[in-house]
Amino acid sequence: MTTLTEAPPPLDPATPDKKPPRGRGRFTPYWLLLPGLLWLVVFFALPMLYQASTSVQTGSLEQGYKVTWHLATYWDALSEYWPQFVRSVLYAAAATVLCLLLGYPLAYLIAFRAGRWRNLIMVLVIAPFFTSFLIRTLAWKTILADNGPVVHTLNSLHVLALTDWLGWTAGDRVLATPLAVVCGLTYNFLPFMILPLYSSLERIDGRLHEAAGDLYARPWTTFRKVTFPLSMPGVVSGTLLTFIPAAGDYVNAELLGSTDTRMIGNVIQTQFLRILDYPTAAALSFILMAAILAMVTLYIRRSGTEDLV
Repeated sequence: MTTLTEAPPPLDPATPDKKPPRGRGRFTPYWLLLPGLLWLVVFFALPMLYQASTSVQTGSLEQGYKVTWHLATYWDALSEYWPQFVRSVLYAAAATVLCLLLGYPLAYLIAFRAGRWRNLIMVLVIAPFFTSFLIRTLAWKTILADNGPVVHTLNSLHVLALTDWLGWTAGDRVLATPLAVVCGLTYNFLPFMILPLYSSLERIDGRLHEAAGDLYARPWTTFRKVTFPLSMPGVVSGTLLTFIPAAGDYVNAELLGSTDTRMIGNVIQTQFLRILDYPTAAALSFILMAAILAMVTLYIRRSGTEDLV
């Protein structure tokens, strides 16, 4: 009884934890990140700062430009070229929707139905990257020629009458119209939609489709309730990779369009290289970047997914 009631012996004081030795290995991740950070600073951050200073300068090419914080350049550029901004957004949105409508079935086919033909179809999807962007766009001038088979077929089907009424084409012509520009944008940026969609669809567990079938879900219900929600990261990534470069593109509007289909990229290119009005060109670039950033931020929040492919 005496031993049971005795207080237990005092515990030895805990030894303090020893800090791991400071070796050179702890700085290895930072050294690995250094080349990428330097690349971003030299080729992204510094040019951005230079363009920001250019946008608030006044002067001329002969007399030189000086930073006078002339912020009215932004308002003047926006008030004069707002139609090109609106046109760029509309063309890019139309091309993005077409890419989604064309790319999703193809990505679904590659992910679930291609079988042994999967690699061949993937090669065909990325085959346009084997040639120059300029050559691919020039090819559409031949495809959409006035005497070509495409225009002849559309005329025989009375499609051009409808597109002319909608303002997408001009009479029996497709070239130098909004339809030609949107077709060029769709073709050039379609792979950027298909690849993220395929990557997202491929990661879907096939057992989920089997479970939906066991619960007597029809194919359309399975697609609407299972497949499409799980592929939303690919949809968001594909639409961003398509819309952002399409909104700033100028090659398709330059080669396939006319003066009535000029996009904001054409205006910036003209201001930089022909008119040599560097402050206006820099201001237009920052307005375009801010507008796209605002739309992308709102779109990502509305999409309901943060997992991007």
